[in-house]
Amino acid sequence: MSAEPILRTSKITKGFFGVQVLKGIDFEVCPGEIMGLVGENGAGKSTLMKIITGLYTNDGGEIIFKGAPVFFSDPGKARDIGISIIHQEFNLFSNLSVAENIFLDRKEFRNRLGQVNWKKMNEEARKVLSELGASFDVTMPVRMLSVREQQLVEIAKAVSTNAQVLIMDEPSAALPDNEVQNMFDVVRMLKQKGVAIIYISHRMGEIEQICDRVTVLRDGINVDVLDMKTRKIDDVIAQMVGREIKDYYPHTSREPGDEILKVEEMSGDGLKNISFTVNRKEVVGLYGLAGAGSTEVAEMIMGLRLMPSGTVLMNGEPVKKNAIEASMAAGIGYVPPDRRQEGIVVNMPIADNIIMANLPKYIKKGLLDFKKIAASTAEHIKELALKCNGADQTVLSLSGGNQQKVVLSKWLDRNPSMLILNEPTRGVDVGAKSEIYRLIDELANSGLAILLISSEVPEVLGISDRVLVMCRGRITGEYKNENLGQDVLLKAASGTTGGDGNE
Repeated sequence: MSAEPILRTSKITKGFFGVQVLKGIDFEVCPGEIMGLVGENGAGKSTLMKIITGLYTNDGGEIIFKGAPVFFSDPGKARDIGISIIHQEFNLFSNLSVAENIFLDRKEFRNRLGQVNWKKMNEEARKVLSELGASFDVTMPVRMLSVREQQLVEIAKAVSTNAQVLIMDEPSAALPDNEVQNMFDVVRMLKQKGVAIIYISHRMGEIEQICDRVTVLRDGINVDVLDMKTRKIDDVIAQMVGREIKDYYPHTSREPGDEILKVEEMSGDGLKNISFTVNRKEVVGLYGLAGAGSTEVAEMIMGLRLMPSGTVLMNGEPVKKNAIEASMAAGIGYVPPDRRQEGIVVNMPIADNIIMANLPKYIKKGLLDFKKIAASTAEHIKELALKCNGADQTVLSLSGGNQQKVVLSKWLDRNPSMLILNEPTRGVDVGAKSEIYRLIDELANSGLAILLISSEVPEVLGISDRVLVMCRGRITGEYKNENLGQDVLLKAASGTTGGDGNE
């Protein structure tokens, strides 16, 4: 790694509507270095990257590239000199071919009349992908590729422009666990070629594993740069939140109560004879790689997906199939994996979101009882320590962690006996994750039965009392969470071992 930065910023400032978002940011990355960039939501990460790539204009300070000040009026200017970004949500045209996506706006493949030299384009696409260790058909439409292959197309787009600085924004967000290591191999390959990589992620395990150094932003200020050869991930977390987080995964030792949920022989839509139970005062983790069937299980229990065969029982009583109203009436609540699309209405106030799953409770003589709504929402805001300006604030203006608390409040307002939490900390920063973990532990202690679905092994191991593992639509392992190792879950999830583990 070169000691001289290829890219740095000096005293970068930026404000929006009178609010100072960046307060004099100094940042740097060297050739052949993987620089982590972390911070809680609102710390300024995205704003800084948008300035570096020309999407925003900074109010003060400067960007220095290869020792000289630069100014980018648009992202194309930054890309032309060698600074590219791969966004969390892929920017691909699904009906165009792999080669077309890689070289979409490149004039070198057209003649004077605008005709495309398809042979040359396809050959160049194969060459770029080959350098990344990929060999899939460059003429096929992007929609036919796997998520990992689509990500490789995004990376190929960036490196095909001779990118010398590559910004990766939450690159693992769409990937199953078993594909993350493959992505790391590509990142390390680019590092060996001398590419400077800025790696942004909320997943601290990835930051610890892949980054050489880590820049920590907090409230628009860069508070530290940590060398990961000598520092621990706990140091990074402490700098992010401004305090040491003790018991990041709170897990009370408790005895499970009576059986609440029982699933018997659930089959269909890829699932094969799924059977398990969840007890009162118990957190049962459900872990599986992408496509294993975890979400299908949750949606069939909740009545959101057709269940061709099998039975769901609550407190010993069968729940009517394929009817969300019946599941809700039986005392089941469901926090979905995509809160913005399925869990909340972002343009509505907090109060409206909290009461929407329980409207009859607030209707009096055919009219909404606003006094009762105000009292109830105030109680939820206090109990969940929801950071907001009041119940009338729109959910869109909240951080990801607080949006997730609104979804939880919506279901807790129904006083359920069973909660299904599907990826409850996805897209949530470290500080908010710790709060959600603590809340889950408190809910279990209060008597709730909780089914926790997560693709993050440390999360499953950190807060579960018992763990179920799925692979290809089957439960391939069931384990008490006592000195349980990550390797055991990963083997069961990949189908290399099975059985009932150390139950």
